[in-house]
Amino acid sequence: MSTILVFCDSKNGKLKPSAREAVSGAHKLAQALSSDVTAVTFGECGDAELLGAFGAKKVIQLTNPELASYSSEAYAQAGAEMIKALSPAAIVVSASAQGKDFSPRLSARVNAPLLTDCTEMKVEGSAVCALRPIYAGKVMLWAKITGPFGILSLRPKAFLPVEVGGSAEVSAQSVALDAAKIRAKTLDEKVQEGGMLDVTEADVVVSGGRGMKGPENWTMLEELAVALGGSLGASRAVVDAGWRPHHEQVGQTGKVVAPSLYVAVGISGAIQHLAGMTTSRTIVAINKDGDAPIFKVATYGIVGDALEVVPALTAAVKKAKAE
Repeated sequence: MSTILVFCDSKNGKLKPSAREAVSGAHKLAQALSSDVTAVTFGECGDAELLGAFGAKKVIQLTNPELASYSSEAYAQAGAEMIKALSPAAIVVSASAQGKDFSPRLSARVNAPLLTDCTEMKVEGSAVCALRPIYAGKVMLWAKITGPFGILSLRPKAFLPVEVGGSAEVSAQSVALDAAKIRAKTLDEKVQEGGMLDVTEADVVVSGGRGMKGPENWTMLEELAVALGGSLGASRAVVDAGWRPHHEQVGQTGKVVAPSLYVAVGISGAIQHLAGMTTSRTIVAINKDGDAPIFKVATYGIVGDALEVVPALTAAVKKAKAE
């Protein structure tokens, strides 16, 4: 039986939420191909067996000192060896920051087509197809892989992790790497402690734009985000103005998000921003301009001054949670 190979993101010996999403997406694809799912982790993960519940039949944990920290060249080498050994029907990765760096290198190394930022997958005949955005998200395109296999990177949060009640055979496997071809290595890593989840991992994102009128008003958004159990995002204009850090930027030149709830506050809805959030399941827009483009993609819209609407909305959320 052929297999769908999933390369899973992990950190400090623990799987990232994107790993479960990727395995769930691959499992759905495997059912259409009458195939199974093999998950691969770079380094050993203490929770690797959990992937069985989301559809993985096997979990292979690759071991090599060069894989202790992310290295695009080391990971691409190891990934290519797994593809050569397993001859998968398709390869799935997450379109996370790491996946966006890893997948094109892997594609070039194994000479396979790459479909990026996929939001849906299906099978036509025996060919794997994926839905992905083009032209900065203005068009969604179905693309078909015509070669023997291809690589698909899945947009974070676009595929919900679904438990299917299975179990996985977990094993560790040493992989030989050519150290001479690993030209860049991580020497040290500084991690910001605490704080909110990254916007790409959060299930709720509250983003602000110029309608917030200044960085001093961002505490309003923070209070709303905390009340909703979410994270903070920002438009490019806000980041360019120095109001918020770049890692919060949502959009074509920032991060692409697809949370269950996206709250756009004081954001007009420029195409650059829409490219990063239109696949969110529910979009709430707050803007004083009733003709703002953001309302065209919003599930719900509130026309009003953000500085008046946000505190009232936060109070309503807190009251609802208290009841």
